[in-house]
Amino acid sequence: MAQVRLRNVTKEFKEVTAVNNFSLDIADSEFMVFVGPSGCGKTTALRMIAGLEEITAGEIWIDEVKLNDVPSKDRDIAMVFQNYALYPHMTVYQNMAFALQLRKMPRPAIKERVERTAAMLGLGELLQRKPGQLSGGQRQRVALARAIVREPKVFLMDEPLSNLDAKLRVHTRSELIRLHRDLGITTIYVTHDQVEAMTMGSRIAVMNHGVMQQCASPLFLYHHPANRFVAGFIGSPAMNFLTARLVAQGGGIVAELGDFVLPLPEAFTAQVRARAGQTVTLGIRPEDIYQRSAAPAALTGTPASAVAQVDVCEPLGSNVFVYLKTPAHEFVASFDSDTAARPGDQLDIVFNVARCHLFDCESEESLLQEAAQAVVTAGVPS
Repeated sequence: MAQVRLRNVTKEFKEVTAVNNFSLDIADSEFMVFVGPSGCGKTTALRMIAGLEEITAGEIWIDEVKLNDVPSKDRDIAMVFQNYALYPHMTVYQNMAFALQLRKMPRPAIKERVERTAAMLGLGELLQRKPGQLSGGQRQRVALARAIVREPKVFLMDEPLSNLDAKLRVHTRSELIRLHRDLGITTIYVTHDQVEAMTMGSRIAVMNHGVMQQCASPLFLYHHPANRFVAGFIGSPAMNFLTARLVAQGGGIVAELGDFVLPLPEAFTAQVRARAGQTVTLGIRPEDIYQRSAAPAALTGTPASAVAQVDVCEPLGSNVFVYLKTPAHEFVASFDSDTAARPGDQLDIVFNVARCHLFDCESEESLLQEAAQAVVTAGVPS
């Protein structure tokens, strides 16, 4: 187990900066997730920690050891890859034992450790099979077992579940959470799937264009995104973004959206009063939009409403994604599965404006102080 520290880490490929000035403290035993779209730099950051990519600038530390000039084999890390990377000519037992044999461990110690790890992952009956005789899920568990058996200071996982089908991915995800809880080994996990990130990480570092946008606990990211990118990336379906003009009215602030008006909560007034008269981006999540007849009691009388037409309904079992249109806007709401809404219906829609977000149109930074706090404390475990 170990603490990992990145200090102003940069990686450049000729004219392309893949990772730019990345600083982060990862606590001992923490499960840290790097998440972002393809090409955002998350895998490059992981490979630099592993020693598979040379650092252009900055420092990487594990505990009190600076890793910049330490070869990958001497960093006491174990990496799980997306494509499993198993030796096809070796049995499961041999795949798991190989790294221990290179360390010249005694055979009885290797056998004890391999069998103990195999039992932990339900691989005991598969030890004499070769990878070609295993299912995708079994091969993934062998790849995890090969990493676990080494008992490293740090696990690095590069999209290890992306080749699995949806059901197996959910099952393996829960296995990984349990294993981390039982083993307590510092883990850095890379994924493009924000659902994986939200369900697995103790903290999440959201990356885009090589830059860390925000790092915080999953729920803090969800409720207090630092900018429009984080707000749109975290949450499924994605947050709705509507262009609004802030107007001072009766001591408060309202957001004029062209064909309807949303009074903003009193708690927002002090933070955005100076923006009165300006155009901003208002963000609201689908789960904070209701049909008035089915809204919580606290919202049934709210003036934060609009009349919208149902365009498309996507039933998902427990809920329904309802795509709505007004003359000036389109947005999606998440309704309960028993909704009677059908395409073409005109609905009285209410918004939980206490849960809305406001972003600067140019910088796309949040205008609310709570979100800005996450940037200041990005490197501090919560």
